[in-house]
Amino acid sequence: MNFSTQVVRWQKAHGRNDLPWQNVRDPYRVWLSEIMLQQTQVATVLNYFPRFLERFPTLGSLAAATLDDVLGLWSGLGYYSRARNLHSCALQVMRLHGGVFPQTAQELQTLPGIGRSTAGAIAALCFAERVAILDGNVKRLLTRVLGFDADLASAANERRLWDKASELLPLHDLAQTMPRYTQGVMDLGAMVCTAKNPNCEACPLAQACAARCLGQPESYPVQTRKLKRSTQAIWLLWAHGAQASVWLSQRPSPGVWAGLYCFPWFDSRSALSAAVPARYRSILCDATPFAHTLTHKDLHLHPVHLKVPATALAHLAGTWVGPNEWQGLGLPAPVRKLLAQRLPG
Repeated sequence: MNFSTQVVRWQKAHGRNDLPWQNVRDPYRVWLSEIMLQQTQVATVLNYFPRFLERFPTLGSLAAATLDDVLGLWSGLGYYSRARNLHSCALQVMRLHGGVFPQTAQELQTLPGIGRSTAGAIAALCFAERVAILDGNVKRLLTRVLGFDADLASAANERRLWDKASELLPLHDLAQTMPRYTQGVMDLGAMVCTAKNPNCEACPLAQACAARCLGQPESYPVQTRKLKRSTQAIWLLWAHGAQASVWLSQRPSPGVWAGLYCFPWFDSRSALSAAVPARYRSILCDATPFAHTLTHKDLHLHPVHLKVPATALAHLAGTWVGPNEWQGLGLPAPVRKLLAQRLPG
């Protein structure tokens, strides 16, 4: 039995078959789920996906929304460039494709936020195109089964893996096998061939798996390039006024939290103090600092409370926002967490 047949049979019997974006072949739902699932666990996406569909049931409704509406609903899901690309992609499909998603991976890759693997997933799952995917889970699965030990930090080696992934695709009855196979390699990578402690006994590919035969599945994939992490200290002016309103401004683009609403931020405590009118500096109150981790950076956040009259911050960019308003805005997760706390004073 060949590779693709084993994957298809396993997926039908043991894979995930009841997720809300499955078994519909609706490119809007599949696209939305694929974007949400980038760098995000299925369990988390299951909380956001139905809310998104309720608010934006069609591509047209998403395109007609403002970016603020989209970011507000995305708030807490992280990696906010995905939300900006999501909105931009919806606009482009409406404008250039008459509101209908292209049906080939090659055309799908021309859209904002859709890379080669995401394009392949949409084309295979919705339109049964014979095209490979190579997300993180699938890379791990294929490098282990094939014993592919070339360093994926090299673009040439990654292209070689793409070629091998394409060679393994089903050849027959593509309308049925391509969606099932594509879901199957994703499921095996996520559920069985995990990064740590893979469940080789449950894997239909175990007998043919080179990494398992060598006794070192966790040595794959090989990728020497590591992310260079940095740190940044930020002081946040957590100003609050009448009726629990807070002063928020929209972050510039590009940059951290681009397009989201945030407390005014400063690179030092002295810079924050200097931005506050002199008569209010003595009542600035430092809250407990905390860390927040981004993909490439660790933020060390220092909230500083200030209770002031409505006119006190007119010189700063931003506006007063009440609790009924900020809950619907696109807010970084740590800012939303702070706002959920009981304000002092």
